[in-house]
Amino acid sequence: MLIQLIGSAIAISVLVGLSALAGIARPTPPLDATSLSALLAQEFPDHRPMASWISADGRAALARDGDTALVLWRRGDGYVARDLDWAAVATAPSLRGRRILKTADGRPALAVADDVWPPKELAA
Repeated sequence: MLIQLIGSAIAISVLVGLSALAGIARPTPPLDATSLSALLAQEFPDHRPMASWISADGRAALARDGDTALVLWRRGDGYVARDLDWAAVATAPSLRGRRILKTADGRPALAVADDVWPPKELAA
């Protein structure tokens, strides 16, 4: 049993070392204006947003194209993109300084620094 335990520990150590060398768990940088516009162009090529807003923690963003809200949020080592009705985004509930959106496959939380919702950049 001791040999099996030592063998398992060595195997796990080798796997951890390989994953560190391969860079499997890479950090995702926070969104900025440049990366947001690149992601919007890639994920929503048919939309031309009028305004955009990045959450206070840089983990999510919104862009508005008429009555459509384009939502991006961090998940894993990338970003998920969905489009929602603007009315659903404008009336999103608040929980401890975050606005929680409901999509079919996730619930992005948008950090709001000054607790003004919707953001003035997108309200017009």
